[in-house]
Amino acid sequence: MRLPRLAPSPALFAALALSAAVPAWAGKAHQHGVAQLDVAVEPGRVTLDLQTPLDGLVGFERAPRNDAERARVEAALARLRDAASLFRIDSAAGCTLAKVTLNAPVLGVTPAGTAAPAAPAKGEHADLDGRFEFNCKGDARPAFVEVGLFEAFSGMKRIELRLVLPKGQMKATLVRPATRVALAR
Repeated sequence: MRLPRLAPSPALFAALALSAAVPAWAGKAHQHGVAQLDVAVEPGRVTLDLQTPLDGLVGFERAPRNDAERARVEAALARLRDAASLFRIDSAAGCTLAKVTLNAPVLGVTPAGTAAPAAPAKGEHADLDGRFEFNCKGDARPAFVEVGLFEAFSGMKRIELRLVLPKGQMKATLVRPATRVALAR
């Protein structure tokens, strides 16, 4: 079962909808250890949208069954909610975390006002979708973001990036130990 993605920001949606050069992630195979991270840079704002199999975050793709698994889930969610530590944006832009939205219904985590769907059938995959919104000073445009997903989650092996920047779009891949994503073209 594919979990619904969080709604993209208007700028990200418009840029991606108009782009024939960058294919949509929809239909891409679910791969353990591989996350997809969309980064949109607008004047005064950076938005990061994450989609990743739960296996790379907590080691399983179902509701936790015991106290140790529940503790692993709570630790992973706490790391994700501390997005300012997880995504370290170029300090010159003066960006501060404005909002974190997580969606992992199998873990009982859904955005406010939405109901969790039924648990996936045995053998089905489950993902976590996250949106991390940062407000930056004035029209400041950060030059880079340090992505701390590898540090925070040992099951994370590769991050496929899709970037929408003021001067265009591009794709990139981060593989351990790389963490820095350039936001300037």
